[in-house]
Amino acid sequence: MPAYFPSGIIINVSAVILGGIAGALLGPKLPKDLRTTLNLIFGACSMTMGISYIVKLQTLPALMLAIIVGTAVGHLVHLESGISGVAAKLQGPVSALVRSEPSGDMSEDEWMSRYIAAVVLFCASGTGIFGALQSGLNGDQSILISKAILDFFTAAIFAADLGFMTPLVGIPQAVIMAVLFVLAGVIMPLTNEVMMGDFRACGGVLMLCTGFRICGIKCFPIANMLPAMVLIMPFSWMFADLILPLIG
Repeated sequence: MPAYFPSGIIINVSAVILGGIAGALLGPKLPKDLRTTLNLIFGACSMTMGISYIVKLQTLPALMLAIIVGTAVGHLVHLESGISGVAAKLQGPVSALVRSEPSGDMSEDEWMSRYIAAVVLFCASGTGIFGALQSGLNGDQSILISKAILDFFTAAIFAADLGFMTPLVGIPQAVIMAVLFVLAGVIMPLTNEVMMGDFRACGGVLMLCTGFRICGIKCFPIANMLPAMVLIMPFSWMFADLILPLIG
């Protein structure tokens, strides 16, 4: 397989960093009611995107099992609290470095809840993961470049409330995408259309739950749900190729 340059990843991560910086600088100048409205609108957009991916579902039992088992695994390893702990330790030094404070309109718990939502949205979206795999497999950068446009404005909206911690989300995002880029030649040949449909649907569930969390409707443990993204493909293969033929 020929070697491709990860230009799509670089563009996407740069968009998150630049959008985060722009939002952190301009956010405090925006009226509170406008920031609140933008957050609600983006939460609705996240839910809409999630639904658009969920309709690609191929194997419902596999998705349900992956979400249940994945969330249990995330809870047992304290994934969400671990992310919260790292963010809490970085928040002080970053605020001191740029001489800014997070928005005073939110409590510490609300700030952390939104920050975790941002981490999951940028680092675990089905579009980003699939785009990184496509970039590494055949050099197709179009998915990540298109996603970068949306991510720029998304990061700016988050940063209006979260401040300069938002651009730091680009670091784990870059690491995850780089790993997927390198492993694309190993992962993609093992997949099929059914597995990819279920994978996108699983990402859609996380985006839907993220939207509920952003809007303040229900605080789903979205970080704890992340292991489902790892489990969904093998579970999809197991149900489609092993279990369903036996009962069909």
